[in-house]
Amino acid sequence: MIEKRLSQNQIIPTDKWNSLVDSVSGNRENQWKDSNPAARVKYVLFVIGKVIGLLFLLYIFVCSLDVMSSAFRLVGGKITGKAFTEGAILSNPIGGLMLGLLATVIVQSSSTSTSIVVSMVSSSILPVQRAIPIIMGANIGTSVTNTIVALTQSNRRDEFRRAFAGATVHDMFNWVTVLILLPLEIISGLLFHLTGAITRSISLERKASTNPQFLNVLTKPLTHRIIQLDEKVIQNIALGTVESNVSLIKHYCSYNNVTTENSTSILVPKIYCEFLFSKMSWPDWAIGLCLLFLSIIALCTCLVLLVKLLQSMLKGTISTVIHKTVNANFPGVFHHLTPYLAIGIGCIFTILVQSSSIFTSTLTPLVGLGVISIERMYPFTLGSNIGTTITGIMAALTATTALELRNALQIALCHTFFNIFGILIWFPVPFMRNVPIALAKRLGETTATYRWFAIVYIIGSFFLIPLIIFAISLAGGPAFVGVFAPLSFIALFIIIINFLQIHVPNVLPNLLQTWSWLPRPFRTLAWYDEHIFRSQKQVTVYNENEEKELSTITNRIVENNHSHANKAFNNNDDLEKIPEIYT
Repeated sequence: MIEKRLSQNQIIPTDKWNSLVDSVSGNRENQWKDSNPAARVKYVLFVIGKVIGLLFLLYIFVCSLDVMSSAFRLVGGKITGKAFTEGAILSNPIGGLMLGLLATVIVQSSSTSTSIVVSMVSSSILPVQRAIPIIMGANIGTSVTNTIVALTQSNRRDEFRRAFAGATVHDMFNWVTVLILLPLEIISGLLFHLTGAITRSISLERKASTNPQFLNVLTKPLTHRIIQLDEKVIQNIALGTVESNVSLIKHYCSYNNVTTENSTSILVPKIYCEFLFSKMSWPDWAIGLCLLFLSIIALCTCLVLLVKLLQSMLKGTISTVIHKTVNANFPGVFHHLTPYLAIGIGCIFTILVQSSSIFTSTLTPLVGLGVISIERMYPFTLGSNIGTTITGIMAALTATTALELRNALQIALCHTFFNIFGILIWFPVPFMRNVPIALAKRLGETTATYRWFAIVYIIGSFFLIPLIIFAISLAGGPAFVGVFAPLSFIALFIIIINFLQIHVPNVLPNLLQTWSWLPRPFRTLAWYDEHIFRSQKQVTVYNENEEKELSTITNRIVENNHSHANKAFNNNDDLEKIPEIYT
């Protein structure tokens, strides 16, 4: 409301997508010049303390993501591994897509689900063609983490709008890419034939390979004091080499290779692992739930403190400089190359941290604060999608024979080319580039108006709808077509009518030029907001004293605007008094 009133008087031209939070901080340069040496030293030490605090919070944030991933694996990892052995599921491309999505959401790691698929393909348990939809689903599921992270900024409407849009631009890209490439793959086998030709054209020799350790070197000293998992158990359950009741918790950290009298080598446990939950006799799911609760508290606390600390640091000239630097383009004719550099940066950083979730989740609060624009977040996300495929390639290189290496490398390359083709479709052409961005901004607008919709979106998009589609796909092809063919037709009809209503409403009959003839629950979220969640009253109702204060502040800014030639931003005291309910 305050933004609307101020814009009507042409005082403060706001941009809800690119404006910096608390970007006006006064004349700090003059304050620095006028301060004494002791005050300057105090200020410098204060800034250093903030930087150290920022790095500490970022470290705890990354560690909490790692622990949360372990917690999800303890809760649902065995079910995930067992699901990968069901042939009826894997024979259906839609079922495979939903399996990949749900598995990645459950274990909170696309690297884990992708590595399972690569290992199954390498062992010839899963054909490459059936594995491709699972890889596509894993690509979608990995975006749930930064979408959840965006919820921590829901207390400020404008921040939440930007943060949620910045997080879901990842979702939108993955979904629209799957909508094009999955049918194309089912019809033509594009990825299968392309990667098959590549692997057949090169000479493959098995070489020992391990994933490079970068960020894990820093986080392991803390996370391994809390929980340690045997990473191969889920994979072995999927391969059928161990029983599904084996614990995921790692009990022994070192083994001795002992030769028996029959000249048989066996591994004998040597050193017992020491960590917080090592001596507990709880089942895996109970420890997982406990860790999940603790990690979510740590994650939310870190993010709230991180955002507040960033807000206090990114003010005035600093925020403006960072905003302009991050979102700047190359000069002259080279400005079109800037987004491609951002893709490269996103790819490199994701390879370094070995997780696209960590990289995008770290950027999400900065998008909420307005430091990074959604248009710049988009190429960072695309680069992150490419970088995360390196894990699958590394897993493929551990195959023991040339045939296993060829199969494993082929499915890993399918993952890479899926993201490359997605970028080629949705990035080079400006019109196509705007589709995922516009969809994400629409979600950001909706969640800023109805904050409860963010929870509905996460539960629906990553749990409820995939589970329903997954269950129907198990019933067989006829049942699936019978249910989703009518629903797809209705959805396509609504999309076309909405497009025509916006751009050429005159070509439609009077009845279809608006949806006003439909009952309110079928055409607007406002009905649910008023009758179920009842949050709208808390936003729109304000008392008489606040209205008077708002009127006084607005009139003062108007006078300041007329007398100082549109320098209304100089008076920070008035702006800071505006009640948050209006922003």
